[in-house]
Amino acid sequence: MAGIKAKAKLKNGVVSVKALIKNPSMTYNMAEKKTGSRDNADFITHFSATLNGEVVADFSTSQFLSKNPIFKFEFKGIGAKKDKIKLVAMNNHGKTYKGKAKIK
Repeated sequence: MAGIKAKAKLKNGVVSVKALIKNPSMTYNMAEKKTGSRDNADFITHFSATLNGEVVADFSTSQFLSKNPIFKFEFKGIGAKKDKIKLVAMNNHGKTYKGKAKIK
């Protein structure tokens, strides 16, 4: 099952998040060379994170991410220890990857 593994830490009022998305990340050119069809490309196109219903990170991405990309971001002003951040990513075929990170 594809998913997102993540960690979140609160220090001095700032929450730092590190998230790994299990994805092969194959560009259109790589897919055409390897399989003969650009339709087999597979890469993350969107990533978002929410905490208590509020968006804390939102990224649009392209085919030039590495295999199993890692996203790092920080935010402040909301969040406390033991709160859970919900993470969602989507690939170019509409497949959804989900994960959670409990703030420590």
